Amino acid sequence: MEELPITGYLGEAARNEQKATLKSLAPGKRLQSRPWTTQPTPMTFLKKLQNIQRAHQSLLCIGLDVDPDRIPSHLASSGNPVLEFNRQIIEATHDLVCAYKLNLAFYEALGEDGWRIVSETLRLIPPQIITIGDGKRGDIGNTSERYAKALFEDFAFDSATVHPYMGYDSIEPFLRKSNRCAFVLVLTSNEGSRDFQRLTIAGKPLYERIAQAAAKWNTRKNIGLVVGATHPDELEPIRRIAPDMPFLIPGVGKQGGDLDSAVRYGCNSNGELAIINAGRSILFASTGKDFAKAARKEASRLQNRMARIQQKYFG
Repeated sequence: MEELPITGYLGEAARNEQKATLKSLAPGKRLQSRPWTTQPTPMTFLKKLQNIQRAHQSLLCIGLDVDPDRIPSHLASSGNPVLEFNRQIIEATHDLVCAYKLNLAFYEALGEDGWRIVSETLRLIPPQIITIGDGKRGDIGNTSERYAKALFEDFAFDSATVHPYMGYDSIEPFLRKSNRCAFVLVLTSNEGSRDFQRLTIAGKPLYERIAQAAAKWNTRKNIGLVVGATHPDELEPIRRIAPDMPFLIPGVGKQGGDLDSAVRYGCNSNGELAIINAGRSILFASTGKDFAKAARKEASRLQNRMARIQQKYFG
């Protein structure tokens, strides 16, 4: 597989370190499944995120939101087309990303087999890369405890998306370990976000109230915020509320979000902690036998664009 150039904004020493890291994980190298006996890293979520963003010089997260109807037809003869698709995407892109996000709805829709695919996909992701279980969970305390156990213990995701509508006790079970992170929905990328998230509460929009509450709850430094790239004007004031929290930023691909603002205002003052997600634009860059190569090309293009924006604003 063609190796695309390594670029970034961190300088020559960091680039040399990245090259050494990638030597053991060369693009296109077949990844071996990792047994569930592998123990979660003891480092905090924030430290793990900083490490992978610096090692790969990347803010890119790929959303593994696989629509079976769009999988290349030649994979139909494989034993499990969705899993094979994920495997090839991961093998082609793992050196370009800081995270992979699995939208659980795409796997739940596959029934019992979907949960097995989630497990096998997670085994294929190198352990230094952040994994995000995107299920937007949140319920009364004992129910949320089961959600947290499933995502953080049974599947061993590094992080999960949660909604705060039911209050602190609905997300508290996700906050008990510093090596796990809960990404709280603040201002989402869909058009319907304006229906409720912009309502004024005591003189401030609801999304700002949520960001303020999440910052207050962040005693273990393991809460992040979900802010869509389709809201560039709101990213900067939300970052001021939460200067040192990670942001998960969807919407830069097919939804047409503003990548420049996502990097400039989604990052902290060091040009880090923004996890910028793209899914369909990468996964389905091609529907032919070259889909993995095309995915790598698009992922590299996005990574390089982000690196140039980082250089522009953070030096």
